[in-house]
Amino acid sequence: MPVEMRKQGTEKHRLQLLKDVSGAFRPGTLTALVGVSGAGKTTLLDVLAGRKIKGYIEGSISISGYPKNQVTFARVSGYCEQIDIHSPFVTVYESLLYSASMRLAADVKKETRKMFIDEVMELVELQPLMNALVGLPRIDGLSTEQRKRLTIAVELVANPSIIFMDEPTSGLDARAAAIVMRAIRHMVDTGRTVVCTIHQPSIDIFETFDELLLMKRGGQVIYAGPLGRNSHKLVQYFEAVPGVPRLQVDFAEVYATSELYRKNQELVKKLSTPRTGSKDLSFPSKYPQSFITQCTACFWKQHKSYWRNSEFNYTRFGVAIIIGILFGLVFWSKGDRIYRRNDLINLLGAAYATVLFLGATNASAVQSVIATERTVFYRERAAGMYSELPYAFAHVAIEIVYVSIQTFLYSLLLYSTIGFEWNVSKFLYFYYFIFMSFTYFSMYGMMIISLTPGPEIAAVVMSFFISFWNLFSGYLISRPLIPVWWRWYYWASPVAWTIYGIFTSQVGDKNTLLEIPESEPVPLKAFVERYLGYDQEFLLPVVLAHVGWVLLFFFIFAYGIKFLNFQRR
Repeated sequence: MPVEMRKQGTEKHRLQLLKDVSGAFRPGTLTALVGVSGAGKTTLLDVLAGRKIKGYIEGSISISGYPKNQVTFARVSGYCEQIDIHSPFVTVYESLLYSASMRLAADVKKETRKMFIDEVMELVELQPLMNALVGLPRIDGLSTEQRKRLTIAVELVANPSIIFMDEPTSGLDARAAAIVMRAIRHMVDTGRTVVCTIHQPSIDIFETFDELLLMKRGGQVIYAGPLGRNSHKLVQYFEAVPGVPRLQVDFAEVYATSELYRKNQELVKKLSTPRTGSKDLSFPSKYPQSFITQCTACFWKQHKSYWRNSEFNYTRFGVAIIIGILFGLVFWSKGDRIYRRNDLINLLGAAYATVLFLGATNASAVQSVIATERTVFYRERAAGMYSELPYAFAHVAIEIVYVSIQTFLYSLLLYSTIGFEWNVSKFLYFYYFIFMSFTYFSMYGMMIISLTPGPEIAAVVMSFFISFWNLFSGYLISRPLIPVWWRWYYWASPVAWTIYGIFTSQVGDKNTLLEIPESEPVPLKAFVERYLGYDQEFLLPVVLAHVGWVLLFFFIFAYGIKFLNFQRR
């Protein structure tokens, strides 16, 4: 029961959206699912397609006489949503190739797959647009009508036997709607079962359909049957209803007592009985492709998306170079001029700044990318294309590739300008800790977006925890000076581990004397260990801890997208 209705005094715990709906959809038949707003058209479509993720469903659905199994059904069905959701930085052809590669059977040869894609593109008239980028809705790329045809084509290349469409002509002008309906009619003529919800169709579009399932508010059926030429069968049915000229006719009750209803029930009963000698549909595995193929295909798609996302890449690398030059100038030659305690603290500040500033930028920037792709992920997962782990692996893998390049540019600039000792092992330590910190920052941003409903909330949550990472990083207040009851959070701050690693690997082995105001000079190594809490012998655990942070955020991200679904259906 919606919260708004409870506030108005409704005492019931459930609101019934569909009531006693029954019917049959058959191959080679285009069925229109029609009704006023609130009649339950989309709800019924979601229930039949197995896309409803909330509420209670009672009743039975049969496929060729056998009880419907959603895992199997997803392999032979397609669902074209009302909102056309696609990855923006791939081309039309790549979108179809990706869908076909993931959803067609593993034994389908590459040449056959390509030929099938070409046939589908010709069927929905997408050949002139095959190399066009999909783009973002109403911003760039394909028009609304072209995106709708792409939505249809993406489902068609999976070669489904049954296709559900939620208002395929919504938001289109007359010409665009005619093009889309022509494509749908071509699909039906190939022997597929197609069901469309349609809202206020023109007469030309309405006449395209073969059968009609008409619903009234409250989720009740008032007509289920053929339309006939010029809808004469529909007209005959309602003309035969006594009292139509008068008001207050309950057409749902009329239909429930009609001969048409009796015939439909007989048809449902007949089709709910398996044919003699037939077997229930089954597949040897849950997904069409193997785990490795899923990982490869997801990575290929993310590679294309990242490569063409020029704004994101320019920002990522541009900011890295600018911050690298800026910090290099601010901390110029601080690495080889450690004579006094202030010199050491300045160098600690350099390690703190180099990690936190760009790391937080990475965490924030990646969230917009993940948020855009997450809506696509919901559609592809519901279609049974792949499991969650290959999707998460692909995002992490492509992010690591770009982070490694970003880190190399950033590390080279900083290491040479700050003036650290030119030693192979020390440079590799520096690169490793910078690389792992940028990686776990990116994983952290991805993890937060997977655990929250949207980018706005994710940004607030991310900033909240990064503030604590900043406070307990070991720079604003060193670990030995943190109160004992708060010291545990120092170890729970990944930034603290990174600063520990960078600082210890660069200066933790030096025995040069450090001038201390109003005190005797102290060896640098001893001061770092005693007053800052950085022990050279602890460097290996610090190295391994970074692997742990990356894996922790990765697995939370993977399980977040697997178990949390913020899509409302």
